[in-house]
Amino acid sequence: MDLFKDNNQSNYIEQVRRRGRIEVICGSMFSGKTEELIRRLKRAKFARQRIEIFKPSIDIRYSDTDVVSHDSHSISCTVVDSSASILLCSSETDVVGIDEAQFLDKGLAEVCIQLANNGVRVIVAGLDMDYKGIPFGPMPDLCAVADEVTKVHAVCVRCGDLAAFSHRTVADQKQVLLGETSEYEPLCRACYLEAIEEDKMKREDKD
Repeated sequence: MDLFKDNNQSNYIEQVRRRGRIEVICGSMFSGKTEELIRRLKRAKFARQRIEIFKPSIDIRYSDTDVVSHDSHSISCTVVDSSASILLCSSETDVVGIDEAQFLDKGLAEVCIQLANNGVRVIVAGLDMDYKGIPFGPMPDLCAVADEVTKVHAVCVRCGDLAAFSHRTVADQKQVLLGETSEYEPLCRACYLEAIEEDKMKREDKD
């Protein structure tokens, strides 16, 4: 009888372990996306689940080998150049974490779907919009196919309201520009629109 209970318990644990889903954590810069990703992954690790963490090779702001939040929380990771590499490195894994997903290719959504369909819990964090307020990389597709989307917010540095936009404070028109508080500021919608108008006026004055 005890053996029967043990088998049932083992089967139940395996079913829980292999329950696939996609969770997306999105928002502006300085909103705590990576911190929330790390929190969920550490909880999974504490529960003795097998985890793998990935980040794009372009993100080397804090570390080449770790996922690091703005408040210096960190967790070791695997650096990848493409979303396809995630499939190759995530066999025998219960939970996959992906940080800075906006920098990966459009194939990421399909990769996450395949992992989830195979019973893997996939947790993805990334910017939902670039500095122009345009949906960023694979994030719109990921939000569409996710089982759960968590929108986190920073604090607007101008008025103190909830911030959903990442305003670039330097004159660089590239979509991808790694930076911190010296290059970006989190703003609410109203302050973001004001900042964009200010930027436009500055450019016109230079011309």
